[in-house]
Amino acid sequence: MDGPLKELSKLERLTERSKGKTSSIESSLDYLLQSLREVKDRINAVSVTEDTYVLLTQTVEAKKKEIDEKQKEIYNGIARLGKALDKKFTQPLPTYEPLFASKDAQAALERTIALHFLRTGQFSTAETFIQECKMVIEPEQRTKFQDLHRIVLALKRQDIGPALEWSLKNREFLRKRSSPLVFYLHRSQFVRLLLAEPPDAGPAISYANATLRSFYPEHATEFQRLMTSVLYLPKERLQRSPYADLASDSVHTDLEPLFAKEYCTNLGMSRQVPLRVIGDIGGGGALARIEKARTVMKERKSEWSQSDELPIEIQLAPENRYHSIFACPVSKEQSTEQNPPMMMTCGHVITKESLHKLSKTNGRVKCPYCPTESTQANALPVFF
Repeated sequence: MDGPLKELSKLERLTERSKGKTSSIESSLDYLLQSLREVKDRINAVSVTEDTYVLLTQTVEAKKKEIDEKQKEIYNGIARLGKALDKKFTQPLPTYEPLFASKDAQAALERTIALHFLRTGQFSTAETFIQECKMVIEPEQRTKFQDLHRIVLALKRQDIGPALEWSLKNREFLRKRSSPLVFYLHRSQFVRLLLAEPPDAGPAISYANATLRSFYPEHATEFQRLMTSVLYLPKERLQRSPYADLASDSVHTDLEPLFAKEYCTNLGMSRQVPLRVIGDIGGGGALARIEKARTVMKERKSEWSQSDELPIEIQLAPENRYHSIFACPVSKEQSTEQNPPMMMTCGHVITKESLHKLSKTNGRVKCPYCPTESTQANALPVFF
């Protein structure tokens, strides 16, 4: 992917607003609009001359030339990116039957996309999409997403006030989840005070005494680390100490995903953005492997008959593994809802089908891993 990514970086640099001598398309258009407004004001003031129109004509021609040259560079960049992609991905994209043919399926897809725009803070795009699709998103739901991004932006500015206010309103929810959010918010503020210039541990210690003391029973070790880090001031010395992680930006930046996770969980939504997860998994190689398996099976004139399973194993990143998978030690097959894990009285676990096959006519089962015998009726389903 080095080739396509390199061309994409070049294209991004071309489309960014230029800070050097070369003007961008936006700045050229802005200058042209300003020139037109000035001429319009002169016409209204009856102070226009023939030279004014000549100068305006020259300005339009010059800016049009600049824009054409810049557009040509961008088009060439797009063409080079396309060639790099074609060179990297030699196989044509697979074709499938329409997956969202019914009106209900299409409406569900459009709503998912609209919620994605809202959740990721693309509010103007979301409004345009919602209007064009003629769908209805409850105002209350829009407000909640706006609040989420208002608080996240405040955290980016190292302002924990809005996040603490939300945490106070939802403290019972956070308490039931044993969430460390409030502690980490106060820890972030403590570290900022500790590393402020000029070095002075007094404000940080006072803040810890007022806000962090109550968290000691649940976060004793971390509390002790925070207090001991005071001995390693200033910041340069702390960065060489056993508490160097407290001087890292991650103490503050990690608050943003943590808060978004708690906020979305409180709304009954997944902690990750669904469309982003789909893109990460599919673009991370899953679609390519599935298509390759489909091609091989087609060449062998065989089909995959299981409706809820894939013909091959897809390796997922740890953050995309949402449940434990139990493989029966007897049949070597993964458990399903129809074939769940069953724990015998001895504590060993096998799948329901294996348990049934090992059962004798009187219902007794000998564990395949120990001498213990039990009955099939005494086996309990296990939920991971």
